[in-house]
Amino acid sequence: MAFRFSSPLPALLVATFFLCAAGHANVLELKPFKDDLFAYPATLSSDTNGAYTVIDYREMRDINQRDEVPEKRVHPQYTDTGVRKVQQDLMLKTDAGDVRHVAVGKTQGAAIIVLYLHGQGGSRKQGVDDFTFGGNFNRIKNLMAGNGGLYLSPDFPDFGDKGAAQVAALIDHYAGQSPGAKIFVACGSMGGALCWKLAGRKDTGGRIDGLLLLGSLWDDSFFASPAFKRRVPVFFGQGSHDVVFPVANQEAFFRSILAKSKTYPTRFVRFETGTHGTPIRMADWRGTLNWMLSKSP
Repeated sequence: MAFRFSSPLPALLVATFFLCAAGHANVLELKPFKDDLFAYPATLSSDTNGAYTVIDYREMRDINQRDEVPEKRVHPQYTDTGVRKVQQDLMLKTDAGDVRHVAVGKTQGAAIIVLYLHGQGGSRKQGVDDFTFGGNFNRIKNLMAGNGGLYLSPDFPDFGDKGAAQVAALIDHYAGQSPGAKIFVACGSMGGALCWKLAGRKDTGGRIDGLLLLGSLWDDSFFASPAFKRRVPVFFGQGSHDVVFPVANQEAFFRSILAKSKTYPTRFVRFETGTHGTPIRMADWRGTLNWMLSKSP
């Protein structure tokens, strides 16, 4: 069927509609990987139109039944170690220093890049351990490898400017290798200090597409950052019994984001009775990243 227009305005509207539809159709959506095993337990409550959710976490079920050796080795059905075939331990030389990192998946032409930044006392090895944290790191590795993506777990010297500079250099390198990739940074515990520094930098703040804070901290400087101005999605996962970073502080920060902008893309998942490491074990990588992909700038 041919369209005829007496003026250019309707033609422009139709063209805009098809352009928008095509753009929406091109949003990447990660395919499932063991979704039934990693689904959240029951929702106890929610508010803010579902942006804030309280999840029923139980140590006996979510650690002792899930793990073969509690906190050290998950039961085999939660993992697929075949992903190690596309895992490399690498060194990148940058102006900010040498960055040791583990890369899983496509180091060139990736559709999506996810980085995990460890907390105090961690290393690049934490983010690629297949068996700890209930197999959740194995899941993100498989999600990236199975969806044409790249997963990075780096070492860095500190949680200050030097560490941020090295992570920024790593992002710059791999973004150059995969110019079309959406980039998401997940930060565990003290690693969150780097999440906020990256958000505030002109280079990374203008490039990253989402932040995941897992049992982590808050930073009011975010409101002046390039990432906030771009409305980069932010996910918070926090245990209600976290004694390192109290849940009330992180909840208050989450609500302060919405106070600045009611429609800001942010979500908060509170794991009731969970402790400091609970969000790293329990966060739903696929659900969170698919939400972020649909909201990214």
